[in-house]
Amino acid sequence: MNCYHSLAAFYDRLTADVDYSDFADRYEEAFRESGGEFHLLLDLCCGTGSLSMEMSKRGYELISVDSSEQMLMEAHEKCQGLPVPPLFLQQDVTELDLYGTVDAAFCSLEGINYLSWSAVSELLRRLKNFIRPGGLFLFDIRSAEYLASLDGDTFVDEDEDFLCLWRADYDGSLPALVYGMDIFSRSGDLWKRSREEHIEYAHGEKQLAALLEGSGFSRPEIVHESDRLFFTARRL
Repeated sequence: MNCYHSLAAFYDRLTADVDYSDFADRYEEAFRESGGEFHLLLDLCCGTGSLSMEMSKRGYELISVDSSEQMLMEAHEKCQGLPVPPLFLQQDVTELDLYGTVDAAFCSLEGINYLSWSAVSELLRRLKNFIRPGGLFLFDIRSAEYLASLDGDTFVDEDEDFLCLWRADYDGSLPALVYGMDIFSRSGDLWKRSREEHIEYAHGEKQLAALLEGSGFSRPEIVHESDRLFFTARRL
């Protein structure tokens, strides 16, 4: 899948409305309710590192993983001024390999939707080894109904030096929403065109809960907020 290459340089502007402090507050509340020590955290599909930076500022140590070299370059640059910057690793989450365990892992802004069902299963198998017993796995997804509702829609994001056109097509055979994306970026008097394809898989709430339970985690707490579902599961 060719995604988050050309888009990396513009990602933060395209997601300027995301409140990362709200995600951090949610995770810290889960840590308090769970009890125990939460110090070393794993940020899966960390993107440009905005949430890693927020959690680092709150005193946590971060291991931050993403498969996109371009997104990690943006993240590394962003976090240079932190007293203890995150450790950034370029890894596919289905090949996750750490030297030890973490107290909790999180995957935010529907990173799980970018994984096929077999990839989610493999990730959970690996997380069982890398989250300490009693630790937490927290993630959010877009609902299957929401993804299906975007079929045929077109979106435009633009600024003075870039233009991004999104076309969404829902493929029920996968099932997944496929975004064809054309990106135009200004370089002096010229414009450069690039193309990316993004796939967000539709995962069922009950199926994910059952998969977590079958992979060494507790039955998750699930919170519905509009078209987004937040999962919190304990490593048994």
